[in-house]
Amino acid sequence: MKEPVYIGSHPAATPDLQQLVHEVALGDQEAFAAVYDAVAGSVLGVARAVLRDQAQSEEVAQEVLVEVWRTAPRYRPDLGTAINWILTLAHRRAVDRVRSVEAAAARDTKAALLEHQPAYDEVTEQVETRLEQEQVRRCLRTLTELQRQSVTLAYYRGLTYREVAEALALPLGTVKTRLRDGLIRLRDCLGVTA
Repeated sequence: MKEPVYIGSHPAATPDLQQLVHEVALGDQEAFAAVYDAVAGSVLGVARAVLRDQAQSEEVAQEVLVEVWRTAPRYRPDLGTAINWILTLAHRRAVDRVRSVEAAAARDTKAALLEHQPAYDEVTEQVETRLEQEQVRRCLRTLTELQRQSVTLAYYRGLTYREVAEALALPLGTVKTRLRDGLIRLRDCLGVTA
């Protein structure tokens, strides 16, 4: 059997990442340096695959490796290998960055659209108000005299139902009925949906 040929020196034995992460959890900086050397390329590769931007991929890779340092005590070997845990952190962080960038772009687009909204048009507003007023006057003319008087006193003069009843010398129940019937007719005439 042939031995593999290596250019340069023989490759160093692959470090036991799981053990190194355990040591990082205990605060061992040298173990962290070894973890960093072992996984930095893979973490950057995952970030680049998701982000497709070198600068952001490098930022995310750096954030992930800092997260490995901070959260190493939470690593659970029974749930998977250390490399899978680290690459999962990298993937999640990269996806979060994509979502963040997309949300920022959406906010910027929305802000730009709001800046280009047409200014308030006073003339148009006045015309629309006059048209609405004329439509209300026209619809008021379709009411009976008692309905029109009740609606006018209650809604244009601000009287209570009791005050309307006293002003028209009618029982309170009659005024309430006339107001309700008048408002229903107005609603129908104006085309307002309930």
